[in-house]
Amino acid sequence: MTKAFLLLGLLLISGFGFAQEDKELQNEIKDSLYIQEIENKSNPDKVLHAEPLFIDLIRDLGARKGEKEWNVGMGLTDNGNYDRYTALVEYEWAPVDRLGLEVELPFSFYYPIQGNTTAPGSKLNSLKVAAQYSFYVSEKHKTSMALGYIHEIELNEFKQYQSSPWITGFVYNPFFVAAKRWGNNFHTLLYTGPVVVHHFDKKSQDLFWQINSNFHYMISGTRNFVGIELNKVATGKDFDMTIRPQMRVGIADNFMVGIVTGIPINRENERFSSFLRLIYEPGHTKKH
Repeated sequence: MTKAFLLLGLLLISGFGFAQEDKELQNEIKDSLYIQEIENKSNPDKVLHAEPLFIDLIRDLGARKGEKEWNVGMGLTDNGNYDRYTALVEYEWAPVDRLGLEVELPFSFYYPIQGNTTAPGSKLNSLKVAAQYSFYVSEKHKTSMALGYIHEIELNEFKQYQSSPWITGFVYNPFFVAAKRWGNNFHTLLYTGPVVVHHFDKKSQDLFWQINSNFHYMISGTRNFVGIELNKVATGKDFDMTIRPQMRVGIADNFMVGIVTGIPINRENERFSSFLRLIYEPGHTKKH
């Protein structure tokens, strides 16, 4: 009887082990097929990279002609004396291989916290247009690099439209992106560049640097990932960093949801924040 139980136990353990190995093999096959779908040899070279969710890219690195994507974002930030609710709508597309274009409308709505009476005025922050060109794409080295430029036309608060000019300034932001995938699952990405803000009313300019480093792990057998953005802003006298843990979950073949939490290292400007991004890819269909 004892031998029979031992034999049964060994069979169950063996069966569990085989099941685990089979599941891992299936996930590995799915990973390979998905990467193969992105890095299709019949098309221009493209490497699968995990894209950050808070400060995202203009378009996938190595974008191919005809790709397009809609994003809707919603966020909440605790600024101490008031809460800031944000919303954005953006459309990005690739008119030719490796070139991505984007148009974005970002909104901010401010509400004083109980006990406070003042808060900035709600507004459409700007009309943002951007372009990004991937000048280096290597499937062999699993590496991509791109240069881009964002131009923002800053707008006044809604309540000032009748008494003041609608346009209050320009923002100039050239940037550089470098990304590498390590194996099938691990992804790193650097996004950096200067930001120049030209204020019309003050006839002055502000300059600061964005340095955003990103680390992600794409879960085997899915398009889902978990990761972290380190959003850093540096000026001549100050340095701020916000840590943004995040995850992306695929709801359908062409629809994903991104969830982000913001944890500032220095709370002089803002406290904790949250952000939700809805990602819709028209025309995207699963090929496997």
